[in-house]
Amino acid sequence: MKLIDVFLKKTTVRYGDVVAVRDLTLEVLKGEFLALLGPSGCGKTTTLRMIAGLVHPDEGEILISDRNVNDIPIEKRNIGMVFQNYALWPHLNVFENVAFGLEMAKVNKNEVQDRVQKALNLLKLGGFEKRYSHELSGGQQQRVALARAIVISPTVLLLDEPLGALDKKLREEMQIELKQLQRKLGITTIFVTHDQEEALSLADRIAVMDQGVVQQLGTPDEVYENPQNKFVANFIGLSNFLAGKLIRQDENTTTCEVADGTLVCVHCSGVGGEGSLVEVAVRPERMKILGPEESGSVSPKNVILGTVANKVYTGTIVSYYVRLKSGGQVVVTLQNVGDAKHSFTVGNPVAVCWSPEDCLLFERSV
Repeated sequence: MKLIDVFLKKTTVRYGDVVAVRDLTLEVLKGEFLALLGPSGCGKTTTLRMIAGLVHPDEGEILISDRNVNDIPIEKRNIGMVFQNYALWPHLNVFENVAFGLEMAKVNKNEVQDRVQKALNLLKLGGFEKRYSHELSGGQQQRVALARAIVISPTVLLLDEPLGALDKKLREEMQIELKQLQRKLGITTIFVTHDQEEALSLADRIAVMDQGVVQQLGTPDEVYENPQNKFVANFIGLSNFLAGKLIRQDENTTTCEVADGTLVCVHCSGVGGEGSLVEVAVRPERMKILGPEESGSVSPKNVILGTVANKVYTGTIVSYYVRLKSGGQVVVTLQNVGDAKHSFTVGNPVAVCWSPEDCLLFERSV
């Protein structure tokens, strides 16, 4: 049986007339790395602060290790927390910053020395004990904040966009280190981020939030490959959306009519019957781009014609923005494998095609 370390039961948080978190029920398993992902104002940080004890729910219960903590103050919840700005004491050196929580808990001096040193060594900070925060790089400050959070042996580690202040390369390095650290310690970790790539690379499960509600909860591959609604499909990664109408449906396939042609989708049930308004969604990396003379060499299913409106080169990826005859636009992303045969320039007529298996289908309103 899977153990639950954190259980939010029908929790709601209001700020005046604004509902920040709405009737949220969420289970966080012992030892898992859960990401709360969503745009600004979606309720993810409020949820984290509610678990920490910095925000009190207007309704519902919060359980940590089966204990109701609604009325338990933050210092008695055994929570470790790391903020985006790290919140290091500037007048304390590295050792003193990390030892602060243990000293507040009246831990024996010898034990403080031992636990702090182990935490610093674990975070590759041995030899930095006497330095102050202004003498550290951003990555080193982040490690100090992490050491301070884990040294108290918390039941739950809460991370509020702790990598947001780092540059891209260092952030990617710290993502790897953070995941390795979490696995080594086995601490239940809840991580708030608006960065989808960060959530996909770090989390065991992702709770995608919008308007105070979890829109989908699942593993990274589940929320990316099988988004439950248009919001998730649009927020996790990038999707091309083609508005149309469902014209035929059988056991395995759904046929839709869009402005630029007839499209076939596989395994797209639950979107209404014939005549329903729908949106066909396709990930840019699942599309292929060909010269119009090559379009006859592929299956006639799911081929639309257009013109290259823009080309964006980012080293490993080449993105083509294709203007369709209807006036719409799709994005096709290709791995840069140095194949000049499929190098197009702005103004080139092209054919965009994809497999019926790569379609997602959502109902749409008028």
